[in-house]
Amino acid sequence: MKQAMKAGEALKLSVLRMALAAVSNREIELLKKEIGLSDEEVVDILKKEQKKRKDSSQEFRRGGREELAKKEDEEALIIGKYLPAELSDSELERIVQESIREVAAKGPADFAMVMKAAMAVLKGKAGGERVSAAVKKALPAQAGLPDG
Repeated sequence: MKQAMKAGEALKLSVLRMALAAVSNREIELLKKEIGLSDEEVVDILKKEQKKRKDSSQEFRRGGREELAKKEDEEALIIGKYLPAELSDSELERIVQESIREVAAKGPADFAMVMKAAMAVLKGKAGGERVSAAVKKALPAQAGLPDG
């Protein structure tokens, strides 16, 4: 935060202050002000804040407010720099395939079971939207395979 202040990066400073406020509010909410939040809880907060920015950006674009959408995109990028890197697509597909085998999914009707198994492994490593897309892509491929 000091670096952003010294460099005169107003947007970055604003985003960092917002993130600290969100973490502090969550600590108060969970009665953990003295002990603080775990790293996983902080990452969850940052992901929620990033998602808010992405959703806002989409809404601003629908409303024809491109300048506000760009600001939200920039904020989301700044938050993203403080998040751990997500899994690669190939690693995500591998874990989804393992989840499909684990629950013995036969087709798209088993989507919920596969999602539950995959998210148990992928929590915090990949976003729900990415996992959902990978599961939808993988399940139809499973439909034609014989059992065994």
